[in-house]
Amino acid sequence: MKAIVQRSYGLPDVLALEEIEQPAVGDNQVLIRVHAVSLNAYDWHMLRGKPYLARLMSGLRKPKQLVPGVDISGTIEAVGANVTDFKPGDEVFGPSNGGLAEYVAAGQSNYVRKPGSVTFEQAAAVPMAATTALQALRDKGEIQSGHKVLIIGASGGVGTFAVQIAKALGAEVTAVCSTGNIDAAHSLGADRVVDYTKEDFAAGAERYDLIIYVAGNRSMSDCRRVLSPTGRLVAVGGDIGGNWVGPLLMVFKPLLASLFRRQKMATMLAKNSAADLSFVVELMEAGKVTPVIDRQYPLGEAADAFAYVGEGHARGKVVVTI
Repeated sequence: MKAIVQRSYGLPDVLALEEIEQPAVGDNQVLIRVHAVSLNAYDWHMLRGKPYLARLMSGLRKPKQLVPGVDISGTIEAVGANVTDFKPGDEVFGPSNGGLAEYVAAGQSNYVRKPGSVTFEQAAAVPMAATTALQALRDKGEIQSGHKVLIIGASGGVGTFAVQIAKALGAEVTAVCSTGNIDAAHSLGADRVVDYTKEDFAAGAERYDLIIYVAGNRSMSDCRRVLSPTGRLVAVGGDIGGNWVGPLLMVFKPLLASLFRRQKMATMLAKNSAADLSFVVELMEAGKVTPVIDRQYPLGEAADAFAYVGEGHARGKVVVTI
């Protein structure tokens, strides 16, 4: 089968389109003919092997995972002896290692059925970004209907889902993004949009019950300044920390800050959850959430797709079709 192979860490030119062996299917697995894969900031970090601290899990000198990509959609080709949830021909989506290939084998619990109203490209855009947004808002942020929510980095993959899910859960949403993304943020349902190139959200008089920090380089003190006295801040990412720690620094800073204040600071490391994917499916079928896709690339141009993700300016998700 054709697959994108990564044998070393580095820039996108380390990726190559190769013929490799099709995966075998275990008794508890399904074999999926992949139709689309979306790329995340996570994939960009794993491509470069940065922050270096992450190599303790991904491989010290070279990646343990030969084929990158984790968010897929496709059609089930075969099922293992113990699989009861799916059958050949079912259209599914979910997280799986080795996504940038014609076929993937993984446990049946990873996947949910793709609604007929959703394209394979849209479905592939959902798993990591949407579950991160949902878990950040609901589980870490404890969002309630009527809450005032500030989303910093509202135009990226997680941010576009966060705006829509927060609105679906009854919140009043303020989105922070650049000038070129203002109209898009409004179209997703944001009640107010702050253009960070012209306005400093931290200097405003508004106070928020919940802040979702997806992207940016603002300090925790800036964010706390506009957080209500008992509000919550959930850090999903951020452009700080350098090559050794990188975004992982955002895992520790909010935890330390929470020790000395009534305001609660939390970090977000999403967990795979078929139940959460199903919840997002319900929102999509109700017309409350629509995946935002910036660009699509064929498998042979996966390196270009990674390069575009690495620029950090994608509006929504970047998808590779197979």
